[in-house]
Amino acid sequence: MFITPAYAQGTGGGSSDLLISLFPFILVFVIIYFLMIRPQQKRVKEHQAMINAVRRGDEIVTAGGIVGKVTKVNEGDEIQVEIAENVRVRIIKGTITTVRSKTEPAPEAANSN
Repeated sequence: MFITPAYAQGTGGGSSDLLISLFPFILVFVIIYFLMIRPQQKRVKEHQAMINAVRRGDEIVTAGGIVGKVTKVNEGDEIQVEIAENVRVRIIKGTITTVRSKTEPAPEAANSN
């Protein structure tokens, strides 16, 4: 008696098995996107808009914890901040974390004089 090895016969639905096995990975990516990536992108966009709206007279807080008043907005990515009486420093706009008090724009009638 000769014993021949028995081989299992594969099923014919190979493409649906692949889709079913990839579904958990796709589901995890979608969950991570909506819980982590999308809110971070929104936060970065709001921070960039806040930095671009900084103008003279605004009180800001830097990432290092320095609180000061903006005295000059330079071209590029630098601004000049007064941190004490007659003490001015130049900082990079990207280090601004919070704008504590915004100044109101001057009325048009005051600018015409």
